[in-house]
Amino acid sequence: MTDTTDDIAEEISFQSFEDDCKLLGNLLHDVLQREVGSQFMAKIERIRLLAQSASNMRLSGIEDMAELLEKQLASEISEMTLEEALKLARAFSHYLTLMGIAETYHRVRMGRSGTHLSKSCDDVFSQLIQGGVTPNELYDTVCKQEVEIVLTAHPTQINRRTLQYKHIRIAHLLEYNDRSDLAHEDRELLIEDLVREITSIWQTDELRRHKPTPVDEARAGLNIVEQSLWKAVPHYLRRVSNALMKHTGKPLPLTCTPIKFGSWMGGDRDGNPNVTAKVTRDVSLLSRWMTIDLYIREVDSLRFELSMNQCNDKLSRLAQEILEKETLSENLHDSRSQPLSRSLFKHGQQAPPLPTQLPDRADLPACTVYNDGGGSQYPKLELPGTDYMPLAREDGRGKSSSENTSKGLGLNIPKGPENGSSANTNGSTTGATQRGSFSSSQLLAQRKLFAESTIGRSSFHKLLEPSSSLRPGIAPYRIILGDVKEKLMKTRRRLELLLEDLPCEYDPWDYYETKDQFLEPLLLCYESLQSCGAGILADGRLADLIRRVSTFGMVLMKLDLRQESGRHAETLDAITRYLDMGTYSEWDEEKKVEFLTRELKGKRPLVPPTIEVVPDIKEVLDTFSVAAELGSDSLGAYVISMASNASDVLAVELLQKDARLAVSGELGKPCPGGTLRVVPLFETVKDLREAGSVIRKLLSIDWYREHIIKNHNGHQEVMVGYSDSGKDAGRFTAAWELYKAQGDVVAACNEFGIKVTLFHGRGGSIGRGGGPTYLAIQSQPPGSVMGTLRSTEQGEMVQAKFGLPQTAIRQLEIYTTAVLLATLRPPQPPREQKWCNLMEEISKISCQKYRSTVYENPEFLTYFHEATPQAELGFLNIGSRPTRRKATTGIGHLRAIPWVFAWTQTRFVLPAWLGVGAGLKGVCEKGHTEDLKAMYKEWPFFQSTVDLIEMVLGKADIPIAKHYDRVLVSESRQELGAELRRELMLTEKYVLVVSKHEKLSENNRSLRRLIESRLSYLNPMNMLQVEVLRRLRRDEDNNKLRDALLITINGIAAGMRNTG
Repeated sequence: MTDTTDDIAEEISFQSFEDDCKLLGNLLHDVLQREVGSQFMAKIERIRLLAQSASNMRLSGIEDMAELLEKQLASEISEMTLEEALKLARAFSHYLTLMGIAETYHRVRMGRSGTHLSKSCDDVFSQLIQGGVTPNELYDTVCKQEVEIVLTAHPTQINRRTLQYKHIRIAHLLEYNDRSDLAHEDRELLIEDLVREITSIWQTDELRRHKPTPVDEARAGLNIVEQSLWKAVPHYLRRVSNALMKHTGKPLPLTCTPIKFGSWMGGDRDGNPNVTAKVTRDVSLLSRWMTIDLYIREVDSLRFELSMNQCNDKLSRLAQEILEKETLSENLHDSRSQPLSRSLFKHGQQAPPLPTQLPDRADLPACTVYNDGGGSQYPKLELPGTDYMPLAREDGRGKSSSENTSKGLGLNIPKGPENGSSANTNGSTTGATQRGSFSSSQLLAQRKLFAESTIGRSSFHKLLEPSSSLRPGIAPYRIILGDVKEKLMKTRRRLELLLEDLPCEYDPWDYYETKDQFLEPLLLCYESLQSCGAGILADGRLADLIRRVSTFGMVLMKLDLRQESGRHAETLDAITRYLDMGTYSEWDEEKKVEFLTRELKGKRPLVPPTIEVVPDIKEVLDTFSVAAELGSDSLGAYVISMASNASDVLAVELLQKDARLAVSGELGKPCPGGTLRVVPLFETVKDLREAGSVIRKLLSIDWYREHIIKNHNGHQEVMVGYSDSGKDAGRFTAAWELYKAQGDVVAACNEFGIKVTLFHGRGGSIGRGGGPTYLAIQSQPPGSVMGTLRSTEQGEMVQAKFGLPQTAIRQLEIYTTAVLLATLRPPQPPREQKWCNLMEEISKISCQKYRSTVYENPEFLTYFHEATPQAELGFLNIGSRPTRRKATTGIGHLRAIPWVFAWTQTRFVLPAWLGVGAGLKGVCEKGHTEDLKAMYKEWPFFQSTVDLIEMVLGKADIPIAKHYDRVLVSESRQELGAELRRELMLTEKYVLVVSKHEKLSENNRSLRRLIESRLSYLNPMNMLQVEVLRRLRRDEDNNKLRDALLITINGIAAGMRNTG
């Protein structure tokens, strides 16, 4: 059911899948017997049987009987009390969720079953070698591949994080249940564990009661890294390396990583006033803090593993230097008479002693770390707290920065409960005044406590262990890694001080700033082990850590910034008016470009330090200041949404340059890292059509072209948006305009000898450009994927694709192999110009039909509000940003997510197909049916477009959509609904004509079977939603009715396996 069906179709084993569904269903039934009583359970079962019978009749073609049963079902649901409706909604919602867990786990099961997996590295490398690619060409292409997966906070993740963790626990228990060596008693205990988890889920409020803050969203993204990607990445890279070794004779270089990760969580301020400069800074520092915390745990485990004495001369000398340094430090410490000296606070704690206690799970081999059927590999991540005291975490295993970290991230980053935070929109809390009055006496008291604590602990450790220099035969690797851990702990301590806005006086030699600094001692250990014949040890945990550092660096995920182009124009308006230069936004494009280019070539700042601006403008300027402060070591790209001209890009370059000049002046040294990549995002059909011209204009400017070559290695990044283009013109037209725009952008860059990376802003649902990853990449224009790709993963798709380490490994492989194939064996272009002409014709008719319905029919907007729960979606509290960019009621400023989400709920999924049938019909009636069939067979882009539409049509349900209309839509607009349903049937007819399939999803029978298996729960949920909407619209202040509606929304989203 999910739109990540690239590997579900081939990887579902229905017998074992159905066994798990039956097991979980029976256990839920037993739990509900206790929780709601047998009498109500009998009613639930009757509802399910009625729905199942109606579904069977409809699948068998007995429409009249099916309609009678559906009317009876709707009647019985309408007679339910509110309490009964709530219980029914919760029961069916949880069952659909449990089916989704079983489906996700079965992808894991098939992945490790030993059967040959298509799209795996081994499979695709073999295909390429057999197809004539030389081993050297394959090896070089894989090693040079640059794919970045960007996780975003788009509000489509329905489930609370608490429930997500419980769902992961159930998946682990299903995995444990598969073990053939499980004793009878163990299986009984496992069943008890499942019952406990399901009971806990039932007794947990499934609704978010408060909107998440941007920091809450960022923390959720970091949790995905900790719970899954941290474990998955080394295993994925081993698969790549092993496949390369098998097919080319050479392994993947140790520091080479074909995939990296980025994030928009805490950086995407487009239309979200809650994402401020302060939030961005704090989220970036938090990401660094978490990275270092994870590395400390890994180094702890390594210190136990690398206990051997034999090493090469270089490592031995370094170990001796560290010992001598420690001895000198201890002697100096003993001779000090003033323990509260400034230098003691400056340099932090003493070197950590050699481990005296086994780190958590250090006894487990690396290959079993992610596959134990238990919880997280690590203890719950604790974050710096408000009552930060520098004395904490002296030994690296104690409390996190405060006695009780549950108070959160301090005054900068409110952790808050999962369901919300007391933070206001600028990310601060009511405690901000406390920080502002942080007195020098308090700071001195903290320093005194820290110094006294350090002395006491150091003396205690000296009693426990002799001085390092006196120990005979000390393991050199442990000495090196002990020094590494000390620097990591000081790095973490420094970040805590920065997060708390406390004085930070660490010597740059005392902490790690870049990944190269951290990698140096690790690579030295690796080379030493290899040279001493201990390669098997070098290629274990140590190699995994080196690969993690190469992938995640010092920030886990570099944070992109995103802002709308209009906000930059408003900022320049304020600046030019202040300088008596006129109003920037009133100038024509040529004058803007001339002014911006002239200022970019100059060496003086443009923005006077004395300028006074309104808060919105100040926020833009503050964001650029934070970007200059953090630099490209922490941040990724600066994305300009709604970009339409070359001046949009130059404006950001100028504001960035100006901020860097100001910040470097304040620091007295150059800003850290380099300038951020500035990435125009072309979203509307109009802007997509002009994208190539805009890039040509930019690259024709000498300053800009030289800037790209000098500062960005001759690489231009361009983002294309799938969501707004689809809402603007319909899915088919959007797909064609995106295809043409990408080809034009690639051609423009080639004309100037500039390399290009296309950044795909794909949503989770097909209506927003989603769909199978493999299919999407393989259908790009030839030459647009030349070893590089960036793509967003949004909302519920992040959890679906990367929530479990095993599914994450599979998805990373799919990204790697799809990009590899698109690079070495690009998809076929259209065979003849006639095919492009036909696409233009289909697109023109499709767009006319779509826009005449959505934007030009005066009744459509009211029909949309009546027939869907769009107005009520705002109560879900699933995102920090508003549902509209501007305070208007039209479709134009409604965000694409609620637009698609609302139609997905009613099972009409209108945005994914409206207009397609009219376009195909128009061309077929002109005698081009055979041409379309040939296009489907031979042109990957056209085939994938039609296949995605066919997939979504398989999810659509005309009787359910008709039921929404019959109960909720005014009599005067009933005919509009009937016309749209006829349009849906027309689309189904012509899609089957083109694909030559007898029925929908004929080429994806597993998907069809998954859909059918859910109908006995999904159909009653839709009917219940209709009834609750009917009552709620008569009693808008009834909170229990609102809760019932939100639970049905959750349940339908779980059944459809996607939202917006």
